[in-house]
Amino acid sequence: MRVIGTVGLAGSGKGEAAAVARELGIPVVTMGDVIREECRRRGLDPADHHGEVAQALREEEGSLAIAERSLPMVEDALEERGEGEGIVLVDGLRSGEEAERFAERFGTDFVLVAVTAPFEERRERVSDRGRDATADEGGESLAERDEREFGFGMGEAIEDADVTIENDGGLAEFRERVRAVLVGERAVDREGIEQ
Repeated sequence: MRVIGTVGLAGSGKGEAAAVARELGIPVVTMGDVIREECRRRGLDPADHHGEVAQALREEEGSLAIAERSLPMVEDALEERGEGEGIVLVDGLRSGEEAERFAERFGTDFVLVAVTAPFEERRERVSDRGRDATADEGGESLAERDEREFGFGMGEAIEDADVTIENDGGLAEFRERVRAVLVGERAVDREGIEQ
């Protein structure tokens, strides 16, 4: 059994990493789905209120609110795979505290993978998805979103990750790096050196 958590800023490639996992038949639990579901429960559009609701959940239920709501989903996915078998990918951890909670629950079976990419490449990717509003448009810019994420403790989680996958080349190259980590062929340490 392995539980692989991904952490990374917007546009870094976490969603693409999750897509690779799904292609390999690996169940994916997306922590952002917890927030989107809470947005809908509150009658809010997730596209417009995701960050606001994420922050509200943490204020109302504590810094581990989203991780705690995600744990049963991970456990269900593991149970469906069978005792001691398979891998589950947890997409979108936001803090060192969340990583610690998953490590507490799954012990050495938990691996934290940071997905990183240069700011300009991330901004282009987010813009291509139509999601990088500027302050002039009344939305949250990528820089503001980064600042919010760092406020949750994401920088600590990225720095403390067990493995880092750099997404600074082509899509095929990135997908191959992800595939290799998921199937355990090789790992890349924090300095980007293959192990």
